[in-house]
Amino acid sequence: MNKRRLGKTGLMVSEIGFGGEWLERHPEEEGIQLIKYASSKGINILDCWMADPKSRNIIGEGIKDNRSEWFIQGHIGSTWKDGQYYRTRDMAYVRPAFEDLLERLRTDYIDLGMIHYVDSEKEWDRIQSSDYMEYIMELKSSGVIRHIGMSSHNPKVAIKAALSGFVEMILFSINPAFDMLPAGEDINVMFAEEYDKSLKGINPDRALLYKTCVEKDVGITVMKGFAGGRLLDEKRSPFGVSLSVIRCIHYALTRPAVSSIMCGFDTKDQVDEAVKYETASEDEKDYASVIATAPLHSYMGQCTYCGHCKPCPVGIDIAMVNKYYDLATMQPEVPATIRSHYELLEHHASECISCKGCESRCPFRVDISERMKKTAELFGV
Repeated sequence: MNKRRLGKTGLMVSEIGFGGEWLERHPEEEGIQLIKYASSKGINILDCWMADPKSRNIIGEGIKDNRSEWFIQGHIGSTWKDGQYYRTRDMAYVRPAFEDLLERLRTDYIDLGMIHYVDSEKEWDRIQSSDYMEYIMELKSSGVIRHIGMSSHNPKVAIKAALSGFVEMILFSINPAFDMLPAGEDINVMFAEEYDKSLKGINPDRALLYKTCVEKDVGITVMKGFAGGRLLDEKRSPFGVSLSVIRCIHYALTRPAVSSIMCGFDTKDQVDEAVKYETASEDEKDYASVIATAPLHSYMGQCTYCGHCKPCPVGIDIAMVNKYYDLATMQPEVPATIRSHYELLEHHASECISCKGCESRCPFRVDISERMKKTAELFGV
């Protein structure tokens, strides 16, 4: 496993990282063994944005025998309220949630203390003088967090973080669909001299983020590298063609300042598939030939199952409802297995009250309320 320096943190992290997003859907022992297996393959960086006790317990058990060999991205502001994930800066929730993270991960430090999910420039500006930020600085000065990071999907916010001087690394959503837009009519933008030639065709804000991170030595770890699995499926890919796991990984790792891509693993076979990148041929890595002849699209408006839409006032697992809807609509008829999985959910789309609070939290501006209506009609519940 190749290691890369994560910007000014100086940490040497594995190119392939472990995204723990779906651990709560595994039996605990299965999740524990998955983490241990990933470690045996040389993976040494793990992202824990999840606030649920089960995921945190699984990680704690999975890393307890070799904690010092892992670099943990632990998120500050990801909390658990009324049985659901809740993103907040309210210290009444933030402090207990972070202390819970330490306890469940069985550790007294977090390598990368993440300012959790800032997608609004106004929010970034607001938290600069806040008890939330004071708490983060307190954790850093005491050594409880070794480095300060931030997670975001908004390049303008990420640029501000990179220029802040105290944010040392950024967890950012990167894949060809997010990065690349149809060529514009302004040739000065299309071929701007200040951008590296390899960034031609990339949204200027995102290109500027990469450039800024290189200049300021701010490392990037990648989330959403497969766009919620859509890029791996020809029917759901915005390019009209599928990309392989290896090509998606290579795309992310060839972006300036990127050190590691957090892959979401459900099985050991998926770990093996990602780790094959380390020995893949140049032809296997070649994403350019695949997308060069395909239409380029923005990815806004499509769910990547990230879960930031939570909490739902009626308890709907919006990400899973959307996932089952997408899987079902790929077929001429709803597969019985997908229907069964959907019906086993504790809450269904028909329970949506159209409050649209979830839409205000969605980083990709998905019309969730409308999707809930369509899902209820499709499944009949």
